[in-house]
Amino acid sequence: MTPQEAVATLRSDLPFLYSRGIRFGSGIENDPAWTPRIYVSDDPDRGCAFDMAMDALPTLTTEANSGVPMLFTNYIDPQPYEVLFAPIKVAEALGGEIQKGSWTDVSAMFPVDEITGETSSYDDYSNAGISGANMNWPQREAYLLQTIIQYGELEVARAGLARWNIVASKERAAASNLARFVNFAYAFGIRGLQNYGTTNDPSLSASLLPAPKALGGTAWIQGGVVKASANEIFTDIQTIITQLINQGDGQIDTQTPMTAVFPAVLDNALTTTNAFNVNVMDLLKKNYPSLKLVSGVQQYGAISASNPQGISGGNLFQIIATEVAGQKAGFCGYNEKMRAHPIIREMSAFRQKKTSGTWGAVLRMPFCIASMYGL
Repeated sequence: MTPQEAVATLRSDLPFLYSRGIRFGSGIENDPAWTPRIYVSDDPDRGCAFDMAMDALPTLTTEANSGVPMLFTNYIDPQPYEVLFAPIKVAEALGGEIQKGSWTDVSAMFPVDEITGETSSYDDYSNAGISGANMNWPQREAYLLQTIIQYGELEVARAGLARWNIVASKERAAASNLARFVNFAYAFGIRGLQNYGTTNDPSLSASLLPAPKALGGTAWIQGGVVKASANEIFTDIQTIITQLINQGDGQIDTQTPMTAVFPAVLDNALTTTNAFNVNVMDLLKKNYPSLKLVSGVQQYGAISASNPQGISGGNLFQIIATEVAGQKAGFCGYNEKMRAHPIIREMSAFRQKKTSGTWGAVLRMPFCIASMYGL
């Protein structure tokens, strides 16, 4: 609408506007200062039907927003899940852990009593033949380890807002870290000390090598696939037990309580079935009824990205005659399970040291252990 059309329309609508009490300044028809520039009629024929004043929407003084802060619509599950690590199972190979001495002890002696002597033909006047005894005092050295937890007042308060008991989590972390290191020492001992593990005690016989397999190589599993047949796997285990029986010189037979220790990766290989629909586990149960299987021992696995401290020659399969003639083959020993030292109060924080100690794996009868690696 042009200004001229607006003026003309306004003039024609003035009687109606006056009847509604709408007044303009005097001289609107002749005074240029009052000349309208645009006029919108309420005439529906012109496409406009306004029932209210068309004031402009004022500009916002705040940022445009149509929601609430996200934190008010965020749900936190009250049941947290813990990150899982490889199980701690080396001590299970020897029937558990035993405390020997205390954390003040630097070394320990584990005596071995051996009888000696000879017999002679009897004669009333003969003094031949004599019996005696010999004692050895093998030693082990203790290794003490520690870890420290610390937490501040503000740290604990903020964690509490999220219903997280951060102090309990750090306590659990300290206990786990100490236990994992001790478990590692039970397998490999401590370098530089007379402290050995189940895999590297110098009195152990050399590990056997597996037989070549029909599909190539010597390992049971190659590239994530079980390549060995059930009979080949069972034959390898038979070879280990044969070595064990030979070392026992009559003290060990197929009925002797034994424990087979191996990494989890070999567990599935024991399900391999032969042509008669009999798998390796069935063969083991039938032929060695006193054999116990302990799977999932990470330290017996081959070195890999996920197991950088494994066995360099490949997966290890170890069989232990756990008890012979009423004596245990050995034990995993510690002199301090976990000592909690005093909590030290600082300006606005706390610190506490935790300590453990280990003798490693003390193998009293090394002839009761035989193994094979490269599987």
